[in-house]
Amino acid sequence: MPRSADQLAARLKESFGDRILSCRVALEEVTLELVPSSLREVCKSLRDDPALAFEQLMDVCGVDYLTYGHVDWQTETATTSGFSRGVSSNAEDKGVRERPRFAVAYHLLSLKHNGRLRVRVFPEGDPPTIDSVVEIWSSANWFERETFDLYGVLFEGHPDLRRILTDYGFIGQPFRKDFPLEGKVEVRYDPEKGRVVYEPVTIQNRVLVPRVIRAETQRRSDTPEETSHG
Repeated sequence: MPRSADQLAARLKESFGDRILSCRVALEEVTLELVPSSLREVCKSLRDDPALAFEQLMDVCGVDYLTYGHVDWQTETATTSGFSRGVSSNAEDKGVRERPRFAVAYHLLSLKHNGRLRVRVFPEGDPPTIDSVVEIWSSANWFERETFDLYGVLFEGHPDLRRILTDYGFIGQPFRKDFPLEGKVEVRYDPEKGRVVYEPVTIQNRVLVPRVIRAETQRRSDTPEETSHG
């Protein structure tokens, strides 16, 4: 019989104890945050423990928290109001705890128990480095390569850690928040040299969507106007 998210969270806390930084349930989904050094050990138990039996790794993805907590838009009520309003630029969210910049999220599936689990780890160091889980789930191979390519996270023990989506001569990690939207180099074919060449970007970055609405405009839009019906 399928177990509830609360039952899974209780089992995880009982099994892994101080190797867990947090274990939260939201929207019937469990997010397990681990001490980075315990990742490989815990993942092996998640797969092999019959009471957990997360046989499949569905995805690995990176997260960049560079601007996390610096809010330019109201988002908490967006799902009920249908849109968000501009607020003061770079307003600090005082409820955000200190955390490393990068995280790696692993999405697991248990066919036996018909359940899912999100495991999150914050890699340490510069560049951020974490153990590979390819030996535990072979599907991690290309997922980890993608995270390395787009975010620059290194996976120790990976058998073939190289770029998978960008070109061999690509510079930087395109999913990092500080990567310029227009990129750093552009590619063209040079008929004189008879080959493809890389050159500095000539495109100028343009911001077409205003980041902040002026305070006086926001106050007017927040005050309902009196209307007459007749």
